[in-house]
Amino acid sequence: MRSELGNPRLLRVMNERHLLDRLRDHGPASRADLAKVTGLSKPTVSAALAGLEEDGLVHLVGEVSGRPGPVTSLYDMNAGSAYVAGIDIGRDWNRVAVADLRGTFAGRKDGRNDARNTADLARHVRELAHAAAAEAGLEWSAITCTVAGTPGVYDPAAGRLDFAYNLPGSDLVERLRSALDSDLVIENDINLAAVGEHAYGEGRGKAHFALVSIGTGVGMGIVINGELYVGARGAAGEVSYLPAAEDPADPAALEHGSTESVASAPGVVRAARAAGLDLGTAKEVFEAAGRGDPTALAVVAAEGQRIGGLVVAVAAVLDPEVIVLSGGVGRNLDLLGRAIERRVAGLGPLRPQVVASTLGDSGVLLGAVTRARQRAWELIFEARRA
Repeated sequence: MRSELGNPRLLRVMNERHLLDRLRDHGPASRADLAKVTGLSKPTVSAALAGLEEDGLVHLVGEVSGRPGPVTSLYDMNAGSAYVAGIDIGRDWNRVAVADLRGTFAGRKDGRNDARNTADLARHVRELAHAAAAEAGLEWSAITCTVAGTPGVYDPAAGRLDFAYNLPGSDLVERLRSALDSDLVIENDINLAAVGEHAYGEGRGKAHFALVSIGTGVGMGIVINGELYVGARGAAGEVSYLPAAEDPADPAALEHGSTESVASAPGVVRAARAAGLDLGTAKEVFEAAGRGDPTALAVVAAEGQRIGGLVVAVAAVLDPEVIVLSGGVGRNLDLLGRAIERRVAGLGPLRPQVVASTLGDSGVLLGAVTRARQRAWELIFEARRA
C-alpha cells in the first residue's frame, strides 16, 4: 500500500481527479482558487491543469481582470470531452438520450415499442441510439458508455432479466449488447427513476426517500443515506408482489404480483370496465374523472385507496423523508390525493409526505444518464492510471 501511494503516476491522477471533481461540481475556477479549496500547492495545481488541458479534459473558459495583479485565467471541466447514453426500455415506449459529462442532453429520440420479439426490440433501440448520437453530431462509436433501464431484475451471473414479464423474451441483454456494441450496463428501470429523481427531481437533497412508480407496472426505487438501495439480489422495491387488499381478477396475478394486477394501469382499466365504462386506457379513465364523470371518479377513488395502503406499507418499513409517486397512474396526484390521504389516515398514525414526480416521462432516462456519467468518470480515471 505504501509503495502504491508513493507512485508518482497514481499521485498525479489523484490530484487531477480532485481538481476535476471540484470543477464538475462547482464550475469554473482559477488556479489560485483551486489551490485554496483543494489544499494542493499552486505548482501542483498548475501541473495538473496543464496535463488535463493537454488531454482535453479541462479548458480555458474566461479571464478575470480589473483587480491588482495579472489577468486571472478561469478553467472548467470540458463537459464535451466524453459523451454517454441513457436508454429507457418500456412496455410502450423506448427512449434514448445522449448527454455530456454534466448531463446536458445533446440528442434524444423516443419511439413506440411495437417489438414482437427481442431481436426487433434490440434493433429498435439500436436505431434510436444511432439517431440520438447523430442528433448530437456524433458517431455512436464515440459514446463512452451506456446505461439501459429495463423492467425486471438483472442477474449478472446468469446474464438474464428476471421478473421482466412485459418484455418479449429472455435473451434481451445478449441482443442489446450485440446491437449496441458498447460498454453497456443494465439496471432496473424504477431504480434508475429513483436515481433521476434524486439528481433532478423531488428527491434532490433528500438522504432518505422512496419513489413508487405506478403505470403499466408497479415498482419502487429506494434511496437510503443518499445511495440507491437494491438489496441482496437486486430485488428490493419489487412491491408489485405485496399482497393486495382485494383478490385480483387477473389470472396472471401470481406472475405479475397481486398489487400490480389491481393497482397498475391495466388494473384501473379492468376496474373501469367492470363498473360499466367502455374505456381502453387508464389515461382515458383519469380524463373522464377530470371531467367529473361519477363512475370514473369512483374508480379513481378506489385506486387512491390502493395506493394509500401501499404508501403506508412503504412508510412503515422505510420511514422516508418523502414518497414520490411517478408513472402514468401515480403522478395523477390531483385526482388521487384525497383518497390516498383518507386511506393513510384510516390505517394508523403514520403520515408520510407524498408528492408527485415532476420529471414526466424522463425520470428513467435522467437516471440512466446520471449512472452513465458516473461510470464514464471512473473509466476516464482508470485509463489515466493505466
